Amino acid sequence: MILDDLDSRPGSATSILRTIIGSYLRGLGGWASISEIIRLMDAVGISSSHTRTAVLRVKNKGLLLPETVAGQPGYRLNPEALPMLERGDRRIFTLQQQRNGGPWCLVSFSLPESERALRHQLRKRLAWIGCGTVATGLWICPAFLTDEVEEILTDLRVRHSATVFITDTPQPAGALADAVARWWDLDAIADLHRKFLRAFESWGPVDEPRLAFANYVTVLDRWRVIPYVDPGLQPSVLPADWPGFRSVELFDRLNWELAADAESFVTG
Repeated sequence: MILDDLDSRPGSATSILRTIIGSYLRGLGGWASISEIIRLMDAVGISSSHTRTAVLRVKNKGLLLPETVAGQPGYRLNPEALPMLERGDRRIFTLQQQRNGGPWCLVSFSLPESERALRHQLRKRLAWIGCGTVATGLWICPAFLTDEVEEILTDLRVRHSATVFITDTPQPAGALADAVARWWDLDAIADLHRKFLRAFESWGPVDEPRLAFANYVTVLDRWRVIPYVDPGLQPSVLPADWPGFRSVELFDRLNWELAADAESFVTG
């Protein structure tokens, strides 16, 4: 399984390139020349030298495969990356919100010290999809993420060492909202939402396709990490002033206002 590199700093050449690849390469038939990649990156203010370095990085991660078509050097999307991109589409563009009283998924696992590296990968992957930590070997998320939990367990070949529970009624000592605040770093998640709001609340539609593309990619590159970090917890366990609801509305608005003109720059 090829994983999205969520450790890439938003705004970096590597992160911008991954955003462009994920958004547009499938629509271009899965292949683009290096000159076309440079054109798209240049529109977002990334130099050709930084673009070439970013291309090498994502190629080394397995996302792109070098391929020359009609004498033009370029890169093809690795077919093995399609599940990751499709999963990203669902998380980014169809953000789910757990209903009040809705079900939870808990995953319990135990791996020996001899498999410490595997245990680290499992914890990292669970954190990547927005799971919270109840205890060292017990993680939790909204039940609509169960399939992603199962994919991780299967991909890492640790399904035999884990048990998955679905429940409507976790019963911590004290209020569930207080427990959720321990299981997730809500302050860090809220800070991501507030930064997104501060950066883009004043943005709107533009008349020029190149600028629409640059703005859209910038918005999407900043946004795409947030739906992984924020699993869409039920409102009843979140702080009353939770900024995530407003940032979701803002992203939906900007997606509506910019996506079509951005697409026309890519295909025009």
